[in-house]
Amino acid sequence: MDKMRIIVNADDFGRSASINAAIRRAHREGVLTSASLMVTGEAAEEAVAWARETPTLAVGLHVVVADGQAALPAREIPHLVDGDGRFPKDAVRAGLRYFLSRTAQEELARELAAQFARFAATGLPLSHVDGHLHMHVHPTVFNLLLPLAERYGAGGIRLPRDDLRLALAYDRSHLGTKVAWAIAFGLLGRWCWRRLRGRDLVITARVYGLLQTGNMQEAYVVRVLRQLRAPTAELYFHPDTAPGGEVLGPNPGDLATLLSPAVRQAIRQRGLCLATYPALKADAQASTLVR
Repeated sequence: MDKMRIIVNADDFGRSASINAAIRRAHREGVLTSASLMVTGEAAEEAVAWARETPTLAVGLHVVVADGQAALPAREIPHLVDGDGRFPKDAVRAGLRYFLSRTAQEELARELAAQFARFAATGLPLSHVDGHLHMHVHPTVFNLLLPLAERYGAGGIRLPRDDLRLALAYDRSHLGTKVAWAIAFGLLGRWCWRRLRGRDLVITARVYGLLQTGNMQEAYVVRVLRQLRAPTAELYFHPDTAPGGEVLGPNPGDLATLLSPAVRQAIRQRGLCLATYPALKADAQASTLVR
């Protein structure tokens, strides 16, 4: 594999009709290669119907265990959700519960299995697994979803591996938050990487999007592409056709970047190859056979 390969992914597929519309446009007119599906999103059925007609778009599972709707009824997982079946918005609060409560862990195992089963019921190949608010790298969650990812044939798993120095060189706002996230997710990523050894799942050498989440501007992405040295990378976005008012996205700005001629030109000038997790997995398997 001579060329550097990049996955360009959109999160929150199925969360709303406007996000679905943004993902459709970013794939048809822009550089988007894959999307992560919220199987419990209010527009999930619409997303699945379009994805079935668009085999060029790789679709993975966007696991939701915080700030979103559960797949199971509230009565079956009362220690995880409120009466409407929604997880707490506070990811830290949810994470502590998953660490400390054996009952919550048992319910979490059933909920994760239900989300994977719901994805399988779509008939779409499972490109990859990641998580809303990156809760999939929480140790309790990761240990539970890892065998499910293998059982359902996922190509890969996202491990946040952003570049703090590059992000701060571009934008030093929210410095404390960016440093804290880089440290926390760096430690979690290394722990998850050790758990992945010997398993048939690929990860990329770099993942960009954490430290500029909700603000993946054209200038930043072009800089990432021009300075990229890793053999593989994922850049993930939160595109929307309508302003959602959320600081961390989704938003129309991410969509504009995915449609940007400057971004496409940077990819072409560097000779980067647009890819997906299944494509990287096939490359890895071919390399193993050659050796």
